Amino acid sequence: MGRVLASDVAARLSLPVEPVSAMDGYAARAADCGAVGTTLTRIGESAAGRPWTGRLGAGQAVRIFTGAVIPDGADCIILQEDVDASAEEDGASVIIREVPREGRFIRPAGLDVTAGDIILAAGTVMSARLIALATSAGHTHVSLWPRPHVGVLSTGDELVIPGETPGRGQIISSNATYLSAFVRACGGVPVNLGIARDRPGAMLEQVRSAPLPLDLIVTTGGASVGVHDHVVDDLSSSGTELGFWKIAMRPGKPLIHGQIDGIPLLGLPGNPVSSAVCANIFLRPAIARLSGGSYEPELVTARLGCDLPENDRRQDYLRSTLAVDADGNMAVEPARKQDSSMIGIYAHANALIVALRSIRRNRPAMPLW
Repeated sequence: MGRVLASDVAARLSLPVEPVSAMDGYAARAADCGAVGTTLTRIGESAAGRPWTGRLGAGQAVRIFTGAVIPDGADCIILQEDVDASAEEDGASVIIREVPREGRFIRPAGLDVTAGDIILAAGTVMSARLIALATSAGHTHVSLWPRPHVGVLSTGDELVIPGETPGRGQIISSNATYLSAFVRACGGVPVNLGIARDRPGAMLEQVRSAPLPLDLIVTTGGASVGVHDHVVDDLSSSGTELGFWKIAMRPGKPLIHGQIDGIPLLGLPGNPVSSAVCANIFLRPAIARLSGGSYEPELVTARLGCDLPENDRRQDYLRSTLAVDADGNMAVEPARKQDSSMIGIYAHANALIVALRSIRRNRPAMPLW
């Protein structure tokens, strides 16, 4: 589930394949059922998976159950509660207490799906319901876009892998854990590229030592202007390309886009919240595109629970709590602290306020992610 169809899916079977009964009762000819009190003779039974194979004649009825094939010659269903049957056996008399309408309670062949119709279009994201549809229409396999392999690489001398006890000046590499889970949740396959230390060329060595071919590279850290930040410099060597560096947003200003040996690279900042926010805004749609689909964030408008400070030239993504207020309206409260290192606040936020560049105070409603 969650995979994207690579090609259209046409129904191999009609649904239903043959006309079937929508109710339990008796299959008969409407011409024989014109008056209350008419007596028919039961001559057989049609059940789901066990159709009656004869042809219905004048004055005859076939006991039928929901989902069973309509006998040849029958054109109506008399509900079982609308007859008096002398016995539950062939040869029994069936007295009509309610005149049936022609075609009533009969599901015609192809009522739901007609063989040859396109039931799923290329680009559709598969779900349990759509798998059921494809299976019912005769398919055991469909063509899907492959899951993109996304290399996840952390950079920094201060990082230790999860499970290790950090020493003085060290921190646990939580960005890689987050990004691997994020990639998987977006439909990709995360490939752990480990930790590149703070020296020129280390990032390229790690990427080029990947255990399998990659469709996308995601780095975290080493994206700023410090003397120990080498990702941008590494993208000026042979076989690499720097697309852009820095973007007018907060958090996440030192975002990088480039290529290594023709593989696209997205360089995220090292601060945990900056990395996570950029992943939502840039990495999620990139994975969707590589998976054959597309992604648009869910935007809602809500009333602010407090004023926002004036903004500068950068677009802010404020970690916030979105809820329904006492009046039944959507209301949002930004966290008081917006430090990009505070993963605890981000972890408990359920929305991002998009504060556009150069906004003034006292905005009563803002768009949200």
